[in-house]
Amino acid sequence: MLRKIIFMGTPYFAVPILKSLYQNGYPISVVYTQPPKKSHRGQKINKSPIQSLSEVLNIEFRTPITLKNNNEEKFFLKELNADIAIVVAYGQIIPADFFDLTKKGFINIHASLLPKFRGAAPIQRSIMSLEKETGISIMQIVEKLDAGPICNSYSLKLLENENAESLSNRLSLLAAEKIIDDVENILNDRAIFKHQDGSKATYANKILKSEGKIDWGENSKKIIGKINALYLNSGAWFIHKGVRYKILKAEISNNKGEQGLVLSDDLEIACIDGSIKVVEIQREGKRPQKISEFMLGSQIKKGSNLK
Repeated sequence: MLRKIIFMGTPYFAVPILKSLYQNGYPISVVYTQPPKKSHRGQKINKSPIQSLSEVLNIEFRTPITLKNNNEEKFFLKELNADIAIVVAYGQIIPADFFDLTKKGFINIHASLLPKFRGAAPIQRSIMSLEKETGISIMQIVEKLDAGPICNSYSLKLLENENAESLSNRLSLLAAEKIIDDVENILNDRAIFKHQDGSKATYANKILKSEGKIDWGENSKKIIGKINALYLNSGAWFIHKGVRYKILKAEISNNKGEQGLVLSDDLEIACIDGSIKVVEIQREGKRPQKISEFMLGSQIKKGSNLK
């Protein structure tokens, strides 16, 4: 029987999953993704990774600014009469009055082991919280955020000093592998959905730029966790002599000193329980640099205080 599948996604995280469905013969009737965005200077239009892939695969795509109170899209989906909608980091809330527009509902792939880390930034929050394990959950979308019943969860161990880019890629590939069996089971009424235990829910709120500021009074693991978690966001940063510096990569070291003090010419910086050694850094308005290159022309020297 020919199936009709709606796919909703926007960032690169969703790309391997759409590819997997397409390559495994699942017919994607339409893709929904966020509208293209202008670059900061307005000279370039940036399509979402999912729009770009849809164009390559010659799949119809739609880019509504919002689905809320959008009768045009509601009518379109009603007429389509699809079997299922698969939602992966779409970036919009699906209105409740859309839920019955497909036969098997709207299924979300969420990048955490629900009910932990419901919300917008589960990958970043899991790293910031120094979790040892995370994963993906296949759940049915309901009106309450990430609270729907789950048919399957798949776990991954976090690697040592892993950042958000690496973890996002690994979770995306895991989802791309596992979603095929789950979609087949859902379409054939073999999937068993179980309700979440709401009392165990935690929330992964959207990352605020202000959260990136490094507090040298924290322990080294917490600081490294922040650096790794915010690698794909605005980054973990400090200000020295009015200039912002974003630390892209770092590792724990064992030298000790006053919190915020630069302990060596390799940019080891003291924190409450030891120090971190910066591996890659980016000065505001400049390109990322390895620490050996950065230190050649930097005003930050051994003995500088970054507090």
